[in-house]
Amino acid sequence: MTRLIAEQLRRRARTSGADPLVTYYDLDSGERTELSATSFLNWVDKTSNLFVDELLLDPGAVVDLELARTAPGHWVTLVIAMAAWQVGATVSVGATRPAEEPDLLVLGPDWADHERGSADNVLACSLHPLGLGFNQPLPSDVMDFTLEVRGQSDLHSPGARSGTEPVWVDASRQLSQADLVSADRDQEALGSSPQPRAARRVVPVSEPWPTIRDGLLVPVLTGGSAVLVTGQDQARLPHIAETERAELPD
Repeated sequence: MTRLIAEQLRRRARTSGADPLVTYYDLDSGERTELSATSFLNWVDKTSNLFVDELLLDPGAVVDLELARTAPGHWVTLVIAMAAWQVGATVSVGATRPAEEPDLLVLGPDWADHERGSADNVLACSLHPLGLGFNQPLPSDVMDFTLEVRGQSDLHSPGARSGTEPVWVDASRQLSQADLVSADRDQEALGSSPQPRAARRVVPVSEPWPTIRDGLLVPVLTGGSAVLVTGQDQARLPHIAETERAELPD
């Protein structure tokens, strides 16, 4: 059986749950949000329960994570991706749409600007810095992620997974669970080091896959943490690295 990335997150929460896992900076708004491994897992479990108990997603369901295109480094994006993997769903980001609509479409604050098609379920995420939902009620066919997830149980019992099914699809790649749990050895991103050490690293937000790989998977797998930074003033990265006691990218 292939190791599952959600199992690695649970191991991380057991061994160093209070330590930071993901820190999110938005240089334009001034937002800074930090989640420990335990807090991050709690959000993942609540989201997993939403997917299974309320949205009735089965293993193999397709989650069109449009949010990863518009806000690839936001902590909510990372939570939703990990929850999809935990329940055995495939995350689709910018891939050629299949003949059938996705089982779930996940949008950001600009949800009204997107074509929703006939997706079975549509989630909109406010990305409010204080974790609040939208100020106004959404249409009946669009659910407010924040409001929906709050009422879910804090505990989720993952089912058995083969680990070989596709879990990430975009225009350039199709990845399995085995690929996810080897992301810390991705030579394209991490140079010649075959086994990256545990470290706190600054991750400038870029394209969806490298951002989620370096900002979530690598910290989970190595025992490190990530400081994801989005915004226009990238000249502030050295100051952020000093403040957060984090390493800058090469």
